[in-house]
Amino acid sequence: MAGGGFAASSGGGTEFEAKITPIVIISCIMAATGGLMFGYDVGVSGGVTEMAPFLKKFFPAVHEKVNDPGLNSNYCKYDNEGLQLFTSSLYLAGLVATFFASYTTRKLGRRPTMLIAGLFFIIGVGLNAGAQDLAMLIVGRILLGCGVGFANQAVPLFLSEIAPTRIRGGLNILFQLNVTIGILFANLVNYGTAKIAGGWGWRLSLGLAGIPAGLLTIGALLVVETPNSLIERGRLDEGKAVLRRIRGTDNIEPEFNELVEASRVAKLVKHPFRNLLMRKNRPQLIIALSLQVFQQFTGINAIMFYAPVLFTTVGFGSDAALYSSVILGAVNVLSTIVSIYSVDKLGRRVLLLEAGVQMFLSQVVIAVILGLKVTDHSDNLSHGYAIFVVILVCTFVSAFAWSWGPLGWLIPSETFPLETRSAAQSVTVCVNLVFTFVIAQAFLSMLCVFKFGIFLFFSAWVLVMSFFVFFLLPETKNVPIEEMTEMVWKKHWLWKRFMSDVGDEENNGKWGNGNIEMKNGQIHN
Repeated sequence: MAGGGFAASSGGGTEFEAKITPIVIISCIMAATGGLMFGYDVGVSGGVTEMAPFLKKFFPAVHEKVNDPGLNSNYCKYDNEGLQLFTSSLYLAGLVATFFASYTTRKLGRRPTMLIAGLFFIIGVGLNAGAQDLAMLIVGRILLGCGVGFANQAVPLFLSEIAPTRIRGGLNILFQLNVTIGILFANLVNYGTAKIAGGWGWRLSLGLAGIPAGLLTIGALLVVETPNSLIERGRLDEGKAVLRRIRGTDNIEPEFNELVEASRVAKLVKHPFRNLLMRKNRPQLIIALSLQVFQQFTGINAIMFYAPVLFTTVGFGSDAALYSSVILGAVNVLSTIVSIYSVDKLGRRVLLLEAGVQMFLSQVVIAVILGLKVTDHSDNLSHGYAIFVVILVCTFVSAFAWSWGPLGWLIPSETFPLETRSAAQSVTVCVNLVFTFVIAQAFLSMLCVFKFGIFLFFSAWVLVMSFFVFFLLPETKNVPIEEMTEMVWKKHWLWKRFMSDVGDEENNGKWGNGNIEMKNGQIHN
């Protein structure tokens, strides 16, 4: 690579020349602030649900249980459907919103969809910070969830499409890096606001979400639209101009022509959601959906949502629990940075498999320590064991942060062809939010029933997903998005069977318009 540029070789032998231009870096950083908002929402909920004034105002039954020394089990103090709904309502709303976001992403573009997300976030923040009753609090969370649905639909697509192939993985992970920074920011805020006299600290915690909400909104106004989106909507001249700007070279014809041809094929697909079910799209769909399910069943969101509650439950004091959450957030950020630097060098599979071993071992050891050292009525874990539990949880979080966290979003966003990409992203986000909602709604009840066994439950899932990666997930590093079929799926021991009849499907008119065959980015009638 000379002068900051490189040539990416496509499956058809075409070279896409590109430099790493400032406009790409800045646009990706601005767009990825959608992750900052998402992360803050994930982190802040666990902290405020640990604050006594918040519980007393909105969840008095939980407040009484927390302060009842005669409660049957420490593990059940926070088991309350309403409290879980406060956290999970955001993800249920995001689930519904993602289908509308799919339409706006396709018809209006990636950039306007990010702007809509920012506006939802701003309104939701205002309602949460000023909440006077539980209904107002939940409505605010629902609006935040709508923002999550729109942001998670548009941002990963934007990052994958605007980034040059060689650094696509690293730039895409900026979204997940911002998620982790948002979580850390929320943990720091919660640690500070919990000490505010007068019992209004929780309002400040919820209100400071306006900072990332404002950044996303401003960012959506400043970034460029992706060439893929412009071309997809028939604005070819604008698409070519933007492509020239972001690639930093005049030699953009090969890539532009491939995008145009891919767009022409995409327009022939009248029903993109139905098209996802075609045989040739099943490998990508299976991989994308499995990654979303597995990502949630690592147990990461259970830890991130309820880290302060979890640490308090196993015997940490309130301040110590919030402090441990801050440490957890810092580890999360640093480990995601590791992923940015390694994902395009080591590849996706290596990171996922290494992390699987690390997460499995750390969860099993945590379960053993809690099983032996924490009883239902224990108030404290000994100092040494408490530190060890924090280290093990950090070990687990670090592994997730450089693997399943960012790659769960990166891989689906880079594997689908243009004609189904927006629909596929919508389904991906939908499935992610369904299982995020399930875990958020069920975790405190599961903790009450399983006790320390909750970590064994999640570790078993980590084992299953590691085998899935080993046998079924192909490597996608340094492969141009539009060449995935030729260079990845047709070479995999299992998935190539689904690609053998691609020509037959197209020639049978399943594109919806006569006999069409696509080879190396060119359409032949």
